[in-house]
Amino acid sequence: MMTFKSRSIALAATLLAGVAVPEIANATVTVLGWPGGSEETALRATVEAYNGQAGISDTDKVELLFFNRDGFFDKLQADMAAGSSAFNVNLVATYSIGRYASYMEPVDLGPDAAKVFGESVLKTMQFDGKQYGVPTDLSLHFMYYRKDLIDALLKDDAAKKTYGDIAKKVLGKELQPKDPDSWTWDDWAATSLYFSKQANSASPVRYGTVLQMKNLLFNMMVFQSLPRSYGGDWMDKDGKITVDSDAYRTGLELYKKLYDAGASPKDSLSYEYAETNAAFGSGQAATALQWNAAAADLTNAEKTPAVANVTGIVAPPAGPNGRADHIHGLGLGLNKNAKNKEGAVKFLKWLASEDAALLYAKSGGSPALSPDVVAKVAKERPDLVKLGEFASKYGYVMNGATSANALSVYELQAKEFTGYWAGQQGLDDALAHAKAGMQDLLKK
Repeated sequence: MMTFKSRSIALAATLLAGVAVPEIANATVTVLGWPGGSEETALRATVEAYNGQAGISDTDKVELLFFNRDGFFDKLQADMAAGSSAFNVNLVATYSIGRYASYMEPVDLGPDAAKVFGESVLKTMQFDGKQYGVPTDLSLHFMYYRKDLIDALLKDDAAKKTYGDIAKKVLGKELQPKDPDSWTWDDWAATSLYFSKQANSASPVRYGTVLQMKNLLFNMMVFQSLPRSYGGDWMDKDGKITVDSDAYRTGLELYKKLYDAGASPKDSLSYEYAETNAAFGSGQAATALQWNAAAADLTNAEKTPAVANVTGIVAPPAGPNGRADHIHGLGLGLNKNAKNKEGAVKFLKWLASEDAALLYAKSGGSPALSPDVVAKVAKERPDLVKLGEFASKYGYVMNGATSANALSVYELQAKEFTGYWAGQQGLDDALAHAKAGMQDLLKK
């Protein structure tokens, strides 16, 4: 009989070879998870607790399988399309759920799930209005800023005048410094300009912000909260593509204005997550819109001693439609070909319970929990307080962002928008090309 370790190796080997996963004899509830990092650690601990419950029969106990992250979703889709029943439960991700929703079954998590996670977080695991998974880990964006720099600015009348002059000159608006938690995008832009040497030779740091402008799909997720707060979306309720909107135009122009004014490093066109962390962590930038995962490093005195003790965190700035924070999640859902569907559903419903979510959080996972629930782990996981708060208040998923071609849409936008920021094409062309491509990718 195969051991757990040998089963995992066999599964990985067959997937890497591009062939169907062999069925596992006498499988209980077999869960195909995401290997490595905090997600695996938290899932292992949670499954151990589930299996240890008195009411769980041997046939309903959970067994975990993992394989390499590289090409995970391509391999998963190929295997599910082949009709594999080697796993009952599989990984789900917001931005690729549409690719394999047809190989899965929706699952009813019960009424308490909304109380644990909140409706906006549950939507990260939905496709065509149906729930396809339990949201276990969430990613969104924080606005990181230098508390020492902002505090000094707010206390200095001469600095405030310079700030106002720069805002008027570059942005054409009369603005004064504010607490970051009250920023609009214009306030953030004015702050970014003030703390940039090119716009203000007296700035104590070289750059006011760090823009992630590389031709990379994940950078579009960071950027799009700006147009979203101005009412932007991928398409309207009737399926009409709406990317060529004033909202997207405003966001794209603001990024380019800051880049051209030297508010972000000139090589920002090659920046993504790692470069942004390095630039802000060096102490030479006043702000950075960055993934929540960076908080652990940017507030760690050993990893980033230059800023760890002076880094503040707020939600992204507000637009006319309020604040907006892109969210996507990882979760677990039900394989349509699962042999033990009853046991799998039982596990998924338990995983969506408050007790399971709290255990997952305490074990190192990053679930976005409702305010009442996250308060119970606030001391152990203070980062989850902001994660849950921002997700429930400002979280959104673009209309179409869980479709089968969602990743291709992000890739298209990255190509066209980076081309505009780099001066390779005009704004009208960038938006027209993005619209045309999205019409093909998102057509019903």
